[in-house]
Order: sequence, then C-alpha cells, then structure tokens
Amino acid sequence: MWVLTPAAFAGKLLSVFSLPLSSLWRSLVLLFCWLRATFWLPGAKRTKKQLVLREPDKTKEEEEDPPLPTTATSVNYHFTRQCNYKCGFCFHTAKTSFVLPLEEAKRGLLLLKKAGMEKINFSGGEPFIHDRGEYLGKLVKFCKVELRLPSVSIVSNGSLIRERWFQNYGEYLDILAISCDSFDEQVNVLIGRGQGKKNHVENLQKLRTWCRNYRVAFKINSVINRFNVEEDMTEQIKALNPVRWKVFQCLLIEGENSGADALREAERFVISDEEFERFLERHKEVSCLVPESNQKMKDSYLILDEYMRFLNCTKGRKDPSKSILDVGVEEAIKFSGFDEKMFLKRGGKYTWSKADLKLDW
Repeated sequence: MWVLTPAAFAGKLLSVFSLPLSSLWRSLVLLFCWLRATFWLPGAKRTKKQLVLREPDKTKEEEEDPPLPTTATSVNYHFTRQCNYKCGFCFHTAKTSFVLPLEEAKRGLLLLKKAGMEKINFSGGEPFIHDRGEYLGKLVKFCKVELRLPSVSIVSNGSLIRERWFQNYGEYLDILAISCDSFDEQVNVLIGRGQGKKNHVENLQKLRTWCRNYRVAFKINSVINRFNVEEDMTEQIKALNPVRWKVFQCLLIEGENSGADALREAERFVISDEEFERFLERHKEVSCLVPESNQKMKDSYLILDEYMRFLNCTKGRKDPSKSILDVGVEEAIKFSGFDEKMFLKRGGKYTWSKADLKLDW
C-alpha cells in the first residue's frame, strides 16, 4: 500500500492542475480529503480495519517461550524399601516389599538411558538386602557395560557389603556412598544405625579400604539431626578422605516419617536452619563438604520408587506418577515436580565418573 501511495498522489495532483480554474477549488477539497484518509492525519476517523493494520501483534511479541522439557540426567532408583536398620528419620520407609523382576528393571533403565540419563544412583531401603546384593550387582554391571552410563553409584548403610561383591562388581561401580551420621557409636544406636555387636564406624573404615583396593570412589552421607548436630566430625572425615561428604539437614516427609500413616516419627530429630548453619560453620575446613538444606534437597532429586514411578515431593509428601514402564519417561517425568534449576544450583552435576576423578588409588 505504502509503495503505491506516492505514485497515486502524483497522479491526483496532475489531474487537479489539468482542470479549469472553476473546478480547481472543488478538486483541491477532494484531494485534501483523500490525503487525510490515506495518511491517517490527526483527527481523521480510523476504522476498525485500519487499527488492526496499524497495531503491532502484541500477543506474539509478549508470548513467552514454552518451558523446556525436564531431562532425566541424574536418577535415584530406590528399587527396594526394605532395610535392616531402623533410622528414626528415614524418609523412604518399608511400606512395601515389592522389587521389580530383573528384566523389567533393566527395561526401565534402558528407557531412562534413551531419555538422556547419564548417572544412576541405586538406593533403598538398603540396596544390598535383596538377593544378598546380586540383584544390585547385575543392575550395576548392566548400566556400565550395556548402557555405558558415565556414572553408576550406590547409597548404602554398608552393613551387608562383602568383599566378594567388590571382586565381582567393583570395576563397574563409580561411587559408593556410605551413610554415617556420627563417629560416636552410642549416637548411631540412638539414631537407629546400631545392629547388635557390629560397630558401624569400624565397618565404615573397612569399606573405605575396600573402595581403595578395588578402585571405587568413596563418599559419605550424613543426616544432621538433634542427636549429632553438636558433634565435630572434622578429623574423622579428613582421615577417611572421601571424594564428597554430603551433609543433609533432617527433612520431614508426610507419609514416610511424619503424619498419621507414617512408619517413622522424625519430629524429634528435626533441627532449625540456624543449627544446621552452625554445624556447617564448624566444618568449614573440610574441603569435600557438600551441604544440602531442606530447601535445596526437597525438589532437586529425580526419585524413582520400586515401581519405577517418579515421586513428587513438592507438597511435602511423595505423590507418585505413573510408571515409566507403562507411559514412558517423557510422560511420567512431567509429574515428578523436579526442580532442575535447584539441582544445578546445589551442585547436582559434578565429576561423577571415576575415570575422570583422577584419584590416587
């Protein structure tokens, strides 16, 4: 339209001056009206159609990009809820005894790999309790050899691990994390980590040696609670020299360790944010310390339960999605409640393959 207007205007002007003088004034008035309509001079009445042409499409300009789909980069698979310890603050309790058949578990892991999984962490319950660790060992080997995952790790209380397991499966495992909340055996008993005559701290030291001998990166997880919040673990942690010391603030999860239908009552273990910060300050010289407050921890983990359902903790409880075996990873993960930004902020992605850690074995 605007390209043609100058030519049209020139034509109109020439036609006006070719008229007799008697018709000139009348033609000039008509020309002025045409100019007002064409160039929308101030005061001109605009039609609805003209407004649509002039107005920018604000809807398209202001429209935000859709959120990117969640990627299952790092997944925690709690394939069993059974455990031989009775930790009072446990947030994944023995509500069922179900364990997937091995081939079904492998099928689910293959789906996760295809969806972008780089790291799998096996946990429980106690993952070594089922089939004396053989089930776990076969999954570890499958993930490293067949799926070729960069990182395969385990979280365990360590009480059921035998050296033979390292001999059979150690080469396929990148990281073994052992839960240890105190270096005072009496405190461990109060927490629920006591098991008869076995000493949890002595067993921890034996596992550290096996990890070194069989080239598995050693990690320690500690839940800071009412019974250990005043403890100073600096010297013991430095002596054990783990690649990471994960320090969690005791967390309440409705239906697991809090509420009417929970198997644990963790309220008496809870500490304040200020108490947790004081514990961290006391251990600031420990270079491998990785702190996780309730805020960082709650929604920043992709958790699969024993049925391979993602567990959504955004409402303070574990609401399951449908199983990835039934609807696939892409559909199930939409209901995971996973906060990927917090996952990255808390350092969820790190050097997690033992081939890249360059450890002095």
